[in-house]
Amino acid sequence: MIVRERRTRPAPWNVRKQSSAHKWTLPFIALEWIWEWVAFALSNWTFLEVLEYLGSFSVLVAVILYFSESGDRIKQRHYQAWQVINTAQGKGGSGGRIEALQELNEDKVPLVGVDVSSAFLQGVHMKSANLLRSNFSAADLRNSDLSHCNFTLANLGSANFRGAILDHTTFAQADLRNADLNGSSLADADLSGAILDDADLRSGDLSNVQWQNLKSIVRANIAGIRNAPQGFVEWAMKNGAIDRPNADE
Repeated sequence: MIVRERRTRPAPWNVRKQSSAHKWTLPFIALEWIWEWVAFALSNWTFLEVLEYLGSFSVLVAVILYFSESGDRIKQRHYQAWQVINTAQGKGGSGGRIEALQELNEDKVPLVGVDVSSAFLQGVHMKSANLLRSNFSAADLRNSDLSHCNFTLANLGSANFRGAILDHTTFAQADLRNADLNGSSLADADLSGAILDDADLRSGDLSNVQWQNLKSIVRANIAGIRNAPQGFVEWAMKNGAIDRPNADE
């Protein structure tokens, strides 16, 4: 903001020129005296003061409009993110879906029923996402952070979760058939009602996992699992699980 001051009237020329000790300085003094009069005249021009206030007011209006329209901008951003996800539905590759999913989740938007089957989502970070009834079948989710997520009733068949963080994640009644969970962390995960047939659980961390109400674990490979809860290995082997460390060979 420009600070305007009321200037005092310059001295008359016959008074001002007397301040010159040498005649050769008179042109410079005269020029300065002229600009003093210009500054004096402008400082008393009310129109300029009005313009200054209008400039400040326009800035205030712009700030108000910016914040008042923030909701619309957020909605537009969410719409674009959903458009990216839905347009690429059923296709391979990322197609911008990693960024779109992360952005929606960061804004606490529920991702219920989202379909990203066959998508390349390696390294996606969606901590605490609500993925109820979602479809991640055959998706590549290696090294992702999906801790505290809700995968209740989700289709996760043939999904690749190698090295993923799935701590405290809910897989209640989820379909994990043929899912690759090799080396993933399932600490405190809820597997109530989940189907793990043909899943690869090798080297997975099952610390405090809720397994008692698992629906099926037929042919699931539990070789080298870490921190298995008491009774889990015995139960799994009795219900069709296998222990084959070199199953890839």
